Amino acid sequence: MSRKLFSANPSRIGRGNGPSKSDAVSASLVDGTPTDLKADLIALLGKQNVLHRAIDLVRFASDASPYRLIPQVVVQPRTTDDIAKLFRYCRDNGRHATLRAAGTSLNGQSLSDDLLIDVRRHWYGAKVENDGFRVRARAGMILGHINAMLARYGRRLGPDPASLNACTIGGVIANNSGGMRCTVKNDAYQTVSAMTFVTASGAVIDTSAPDAEAVFERAEPDLARGLLVLREQLLADRELTDRVRRKYSIRNTHGYRLCALLDGETPLEIFRRLLVGSEGTLAFVAEAVISTVPAPNVTSVAWIPVPTIDEAVGLVPSLVGLGATAVELMIAPALTAAGNAFANTPCYWKTLDPNAAALLVEFGAKDTQALEVLQSKVIELTSGNHLLHPVEFTSVEEAVELAWHVREGLLGLVGKLRPKGSTLITEDVCFPPERLAQGARDVQELLSKHGFIPGVAGHAAHGNLHFTLVADFSNPDDHERYAVFMKELVELVVRKHDGSLKAEHGTGLNMAPFVESEWGAKATAMMWRIKELADPKGILGPNVILTRNAKLHLENLKSVPLIENVTDSVQCIECGFCEPVCPSRNVTMTPRQRIVTRREMARQSPESPMLTQLQQEYQYDGIETCAGDGTCAIPCPIGINTGALIREFRAVETTPAADNVALRLAKNWTSVEKLARVGLSATHAFSTVFGYKPLKGLTGLARAVASPDLIPSVPGPMPRSARALPSTPMGGAAAVYFPACINRMFGRDPDSPASPSLPEAFVELSERAGKPLWIPPDAIGLCCSTPWKSKGYPKGHEFMAKSIADAMLRWSDDGKLPIVVDAASCTLALSQDIASLLDAKTKAEYESLTIIDSIAWCRDLLPKLTIRRKLGRVAVHPTCSITHLGLAKTLKQIAAHLADDVEVPIGTTCCGTAGDRGLLHPELVVSSTREVKAVLDAHPAEAYVSANRTCEMGLRHATGRPYESFVFLLEELSRPEVL
Repeated sequence: MSRKLFSANPSRIGRGNGPSKSDAVSASLVDGTPTDLKADLIALLGKQNVLHRAIDLVRFASDASPYRLIPQVVVQPRTTDDIAKLFRYCRDNGRHATLRAAGTSLNGQSLSDDLLIDVRRHWYGAKVENDGFRVRARAGMILGHINAMLARYGRRLGPDPASLNACTIGGVIANNSGGMRCTVKNDAYQTVSAMTFVTASGAVIDTSAPDAEAVFERAEPDLARGLLVLREQLLADRELTDRVRRKYSIRNTHGYRLCALLDGETPLEIFRRLLVGSEGTLAFVAEAVISTVPAPNVTSVAWIPVPTIDEAVGLVPSLVGLGATAVELMIAPALTAAGNAFANTPCYWKTLDPNAAALLVEFGAKDTQALEVLQSKVIELTSGNHLLHPVEFTSVEEAVELAWHVREGLLGLVGKLRPKGSTLITEDVCFPPERLAQGARDVQELLSKHGFIPGVAGHAAHGNLHFTLVADFSNPDDHERYAVFMKELVELVVRKHDGSLKAEHGTGLNMAPFVESEWGAKATAMMWRIKELADPKGILGPNVILTRNAKLHLENLKSVPLIENVTDSVQCIECGFCEPVCPSRNVTMTPRQRIVTRREMARQSPESPMLTQLQQEYQYDGIETCAGDGTCAIPCPIGINTGALIREFRAVETTPAADNVALRLAKNWTSVEKLARVGLSATHAFSTVFGYKPLKGLTGLARAVASPDLIPSVPGPMPRSARALPSTPMGGAAAVYFPACINRMFGRDPDSPASPSLPEAFVELSERAGKPLWIPPDAIGLCCSTPWKSKGYPKGHEFMAKSIADAMLRWSDDGKLPIVVDAASCTLALSQDIASLLDAKTKAEYESLTIIDSIAWCRDLLPKLTIRRKLGRVAVHPTCSITHLGLAKTLKQIAAHLADDVEVPIGTTCCGTAGDRGLLHPELVVSSTREVKAVLDAHPAEAYVSANRTCEMGLRHATGRPYESFVFLLEELSRPEVL
């Protein structure tokens, strides 16, 4: 089943859209990084740490902002020594660099037209200290993962941006990020107590070391002296001192944090504070020690809808006084749009008067009783208002998640509905709390005046408003409209309300031209002096906070060329929320980067050498190493399933001859199963004598001669061959049991006993609970059809889909019996993929079937089973299919009956196995399970469970742990004692 390479068929995939766009990557970079620069950096850091191909430069050219800069090279340093080398290289060679972690920055802070330093890949890690009262975290550690570590201590970090499951602690500190629950006293500036940083000159300073002050002053004498001089100047200017204090009494991330000169008394203490919010322009913060805040044991949320913004804002001080952990303002047009877009939202949203507004409030407490007292006080407080709907609190998890999904989903909603080819810009301003209502109205009026959507939402407790602008920057009129709007926004926020032009998103390229507009000449001069003292050669993030270019915010705005409109991929806002869940994130590309690269292909003209080069490099990076698992759609604000896009590419690559071969395999799947079992038996026998390494070498040779995307590898110990299916009577069966073909081919882990097999254990377990299963004798040779769909073979997919549908209708007596499936990926496919390929009559009949996954089936068996003993610790891996089925929590609940300590390791995502993808590209599974392996190495378990055989194989190879179906453990621990 060979297929044409993506690059060999540019007329079908990846062709340009006519003449090259103005921001298309230049042909001068077709070979990637310039030769001399590449050689220098490889000599400095090693080949594996320098990304220099054309596709590398393209995929790192975008972040979550509306800007785009093409780096000359991307480097991935591993140590502070590497960082110091890079800084010295830039200083000695007249180059500059930008630091980038998650790339979720909204204002262009993580882009470079020279060196781009990726501090995500090798900078993951954190350690909880002092019983959870503080945490020590590296720059690339994901904020949400830190909070997961702190959860068992009843603590969390103060900052909680909406991007918390994607952004890293390095970015949070660099931007002094806020969030819905983050007060000024709990932000990074206030809670970072120590850090290790690398100065622009290459000095590495640990502020917690006993001699840190002396080391800093020796390494950076001019900086140390200069900071004290600036402190004296500021203290001597009472008017400016008062203004600085006042400006930072509300959220403000615009410019350098001058209050550091007031809050720190020594050079190092001043500089440590200055680094918070400096956006990587003064030094690199490698690690930080951060104080945590209490997390409530119980929480609830409620909507408070009122006729006007003024009435909503008027309630905010009292709600904050009652202890609200969050108070979010939403205006009626936004709620109405959300009501039409999201299911299960209140009906009254759709008929709200445009002048109305609502507050989403969250309260937390130590227990339910205390929470109910707070809720009563809120209801009493609002009883005198003209409520448009009664205040109703809820602690139901799904309802709480929906409320926050609505609040956080506005960005995605606007992004999804925006005109194709347009760019989405998110602005973020702050008003003094007493001016919030007027400020919100003024912003709405300004948006309407310039033809933008007049929707605002924000963190009302903090006076912080967000709004979005949609513009097509290929249109000169939109470019000018944006320019005029920004000028008037500055006047409105600064001149009229004395607010902050940037509240929590940092300065970036977007607001750098307006620093002096907000701060005045004297304060801005102090900021420039800080930059000159810390970075005299200007090597770090030029223009990111301070610039001499008054039109910087209007330059390098990225175009959004149209690409394939598979599951709305054309509307991707490039936010990066998908990246932490992507299996290939640590080896090739992420979903965002796959789309970014496709957009660059669309910018190129059809005859462009750059287009050809990108097509060639995209084959492995973009297509072959995409797991196609679809979990990227879950965190995506727009719900984009990039895996569907890649599956479309695979289908387009398929030749008629290959499709016919795939169809023949589908028609002869019984023989394929037999051959697989024979092969596994031989492999197991060979490995028992010689080990698996000789087989690994043989397959490696074959892959080198043929194609790594066609011939599977042997990355580790292979499972036993599956045993014959047990014989089961049809009479009295509670359900039909369809053993997935992967469980009919692949048996148990080689270190586990051969018996019982999964079907044997599942049948015995169900019988024990009084719900016997019947395995149809003709189940062999049938499949859920996923292998053909995922590889892009439509004929085989359709044949097998129709075959399994006919069989299931027959087995179940047209739906009278439920059908139980023992592999989550097969359950998902049978539930969601089959019906669309059937004729109307069969589709209706098929959709009436009850298809149950083994996890849900066993959940219902539990009350009828007696667990005889429990293990101490079990590690659980919810696969991507389990997540899509909504059964991840159920699997964990089952495991909780079997062990005292159940852990889903932090960082768990799709394992990357994706059927045979993990055997074709084992590096994909290693990439996906990097964080999981680290957790298991530090804290081993007594058992490792999941619910998909190929995923369990991949996990075994990547982590070295013997993962098997949870059914084995449940059957063993509920087994009656032998008398």
